[in-house]
Amino acid sequence: MEPTPAPSPELNNDDEAAVKRLRAARSRLKAEVGKLVVGQDTVLDGLLMALLCRGHVLMLGVPGLGKTLMAKTLARSLQLEYRRIQFTPDLMPGDIIGTDIIEEDPETGRRRLEFHEGPLFTNFLLADEINRAPPKTQSALLQAMQEQEVSVGRRIYPLSLPFFVVATQNPIEQEGTYPLPEAQLDRFMFNIPVIYPTPDEEVSIVKGTTSNVSVEVHPALEAAEILRLQELVRGVPVADTVVRYAVNLVGASRPGSAGPVALREKVHKFLTYGGSPRASQYLILGAKARAILNGKFHVDFVDVRAVALPVLRHRIVLNFHARAEGLDADSLVKRLLEMVPEK
Repeated sequence: MEPTPAPSPELNNDDEAAVKRLRAARSRLKAEVGKLVVGQDTVLDGLLMALLCRGHVLMLGVPGLGKTLMAKTLARSLQLEYRRIQFTPDLMPGDIIGTDIIEEDPETGRRRLEFHEGPLFTNFLLADEINRAPPKTQSALLQAMQEQEVSVGRRIYPLSLPFFVVATQNPIEQEGTYPLPEAQLDRFMFNIPVIYPTPDEEVSIVKGTTSNVSVEVHPALEAAEILRLQELVRGVPVADTVVRYAVNLVGASRPGSAGPVALREKVHKFLTYGGSPRASQYLILGAKARAILNGKFHVDFVDVRAVALPVLRHRIVLNFHARAEGLDADSLVKRLLEMVPEK
């Protein structure tokens, strides 16, 4: 069942042109990134949707799957300034934000504080192995991700827009790591797993990376267009029934909330905490971006369902009952999708 779109102003010619250009750019982006990264279409779509929503992405995957290469190639195809920070246990907040340095004016001889920007001042930031840095450094990224600005001393420095953070995390090596606090996890719009390639894809990867053939990546979008498309995504209309469905879906993830016995037995029993209102916001924003990428200017239930896993998997906290029965976050989100009606 598809809802009737909420009343909204009609698309003007510029909007229609932007939607068509975005669809064409999506195809070109996949083609350009595909020159260096084989497969991983779902990951690329997730990155693009989050960028259009002004969100950020946490990519979870073992080393060697091309997470860094994908981020770097995407930044090149979007013509965004790109910087990579390798998070380590000795990394300090000033190493990523920047710091005030005393400098002497050669003309007057007077000393003054000059702020020297850190690598955080960019458009596309790759925070590699983010869980290797101590909490103090992780939290330094928090304000930047949420507010697009940083504080140093008494001064606030705005970041250039668009500002997009892609963080990577290794799920298997936990020695020397610091778990990301829930507040930090919640700042990421999507949590996207990067999976192993198929045998055919791996053959293509090996052939492409063991030859001396160079590949040139061409731009598909630029920063000004991205900012325009971010505004366009937020203007996509959503029917009240779809918003209600997203809110009900997130509400059903909260233990202790009202619901049928089956929901409590199959879902609530295995959870300590559920999603916050930010999860509902990101469900709708992600659904808007997906609709636009598919050439629609209204949101359906299917768009909300399609982004439920990356939005919710890192926002629900499992308890010991779930671990005892071998359940993970994805399986519980899928149960929610089966049990919460579209109404």
